[in-house]
Amino acid sequence: MAKTRVQKQATLDKITEKLRRTKAMAFASVSGFTMKDADALRIEGRKIGVDVLVTKKTLLTIAAKEVGISAIDTSLLDGSILTAFGFNDEVSAAKLLAGLTKKKDTMKLLGGLLEGNFVGVEEVKKLAALPSKTELLGRLVGSLNAPVSGFVNVLAGNLRGLVTVLKAVQEKKA
Repeated sequence: MAKTRVQKQATLDKITEKLRRTKAMAFASVSGFTMKDADALRIEGRKIGVDVLVTKKTLLTIAAKEVGISAIDTSLLDGSILTAFGFNDEVSAAKLLAGLTKKKDTMKLLGGLLEGNFVGVEEVKKLAALPSKTELLGRLVGSLNAPVSGFVNVLAGNLRGLVTVLKAVQEKKA
C-alpha cells in the first residue's frame, strides 16, 4: 500500500530531525534484512546511542537538503537503505552496521556521512575499526594513572624491603 503525502511528510520530518542531531551516519543495503534482525539491531543500537531506520533514498536526499547537507551520493545507494544515525560519537553507527554486515552475507555497507561529507565503504570500515569514545576515555585514564601507580609501587617496594630487613634482624636475634 502506497504511503500518503502526510505519512511521507511525517517520515521526512523524522529523518530531518535525526540528521540535525547526528554526528555520523552509515548506510547498508536492506536485502536479507528481516524484522527479527531489525528488532535486535534497534535494541543494540539504543545501548550505544545509535538510531536505525530503513529509508528511501529520495526522502533521505530531501531531508539532507533541508538540513544543508548536499554531500550524500545517492548513486551509490540503491532503493531503500538501512541508515544508522550515530548521536554519541562518530564511530558507533559504523561499528553497528559493520558488525551486522559481517553476520549477514546478503547485506553490504554502502557508505556513510561524517562531518557533513559523504565517505565511501572503505572509510566506513576504517571508522568501524576505531575504538569507541568510552574505550578511548578508558585508555586515557589508564595512561594518566600509570605514572602515579608506578610511583606508588616504587615507594611500596622500599617499604617492603625495609620490612624484610627488619624481619630478618628480628629472626636473627630470636
